[in-house]
Amino acid sequence: MNILVAVAKSVAAVITGSASMVAEAVHSWADAGNEVFLLVAERRGALGRDRAHPFGHGRETYIWSMFAAFGLFAVGAAVSVMHGITSLTAPEEEADYLVGYIVLAVSAVLEGISFMQSVRQANAGSRRLSIHPLRFISRTSDSTLRAVFFEDAAALVGLAIAAVGMALHQITGKPVYDAIGSILVGLLLGVIAIFLIRRNSEFLLGQRAMPETRSILLRRLLDHPDIDRVTYLHAEYVGPTQFYVVAAVDVRGDLRESDVAVLLRRIEAQLEDADAIVEAVLTLSTADEPSLVP
Repeated sequence: MNILVAVAKSVAAVITGSASMVAEAVHSWADAGNEVFLLVAERRGALGRDRAHPFGHGRETYIWSMFAAFGLFAVGAAVSVMHGITSLTAPEEEADYLVGYIVLAVSAVLEGISFMQSVRQANAGSRRLSIHPLRFISRTSDSTLRAVFFEDAAALVGLAIAAVGMALHQITGKPVYDAIGSILVGLLLGVIAIFLIRRNSEFLLGQRAMPETRSILLRRLLDHPDIDRVTYLHAEYVGPTQFYVVAAVDVRGDLRESDVAVLLRRIEAQLEDADAIVEAVLTLSTADEPSLVP
C-alpha cells in the first residue's frame, strides 16, 4: 500500500510541481523502505533461543527498527527539508492541483485505515495494563507497533500540511507556502525519527519493565502456592514483551537446602513456560528484607 501511495504521489508531484507533494512522495517512499526493515525486525526477533543467544533474538528487533528510524530521518526528513529550502527561491510555476488533491484524499483514506489498526492494537495493550493508550504506545517494548503508529500519525498530519500548502499556493499564487509545507513535513518526520531512535536505543541498552507490567509479574509470583513473599524483583526487556526476570523469594515451609534448590528450579521452569518470560532466576530472601507489594 505504501508503494502504491508513493507512486501516486510521485506522479502527482511531477504533474503539479508542488514542493509539499514532493515531500509527501519522499515520505511515502521512506515509509515503504521502512516497512521492509520492520518486517525483518519481526522475523528476526521471533527466532528462539540457541547456544549463542541464551535470551533469544528479541533485541534484534530494536536493531532493525533503529535502521527504519534512521531511514525516516535521513531520507524522509532531510530530503523534505532540503527540497523545501531550495523551493523557496525557485521560480513560480503554473500547475493544476486537482490531481494533487485527489491523491492526497486517497492517501488519507489508506493511511487512516492502517492508523486505525495500530490504534486498535494500542487500545488493547493499554486496557491490559490499565494505562492510557498514548502512554502504552510510547513505553511498549513492541518497537514495530510504535513505529507504525507514529509513522501513520505523521503521514496523516503530513497530508494535511501538504494540502494546506498547495491550497495557499493556489489561492495566493505564492510558492513560498508550498515550500514551507515541505519544510514542515520534513521537521515532523525528523521529530518522529529522533523519538523512535531514542526509544530503540533505550531498549538496546537495557530497559526495565513498566511499573504496571512489574506489578503483574509480582502478583504472579505471590500467587504461586510455594512462595510466601517476594523481597526483590528485576524484570528487564530482552525483546518485544519478552523478559529476563530475577527475584528473591521466601518459600513456604522449612525445607532442607537440597529440597529448596529443587523447588526453586521447578518454579523457574514454570515461570519460563510463559511466553513472556525468557529466563527466570530465583534466589532466597533473608529474614530482614522487606516484602514487596503489587
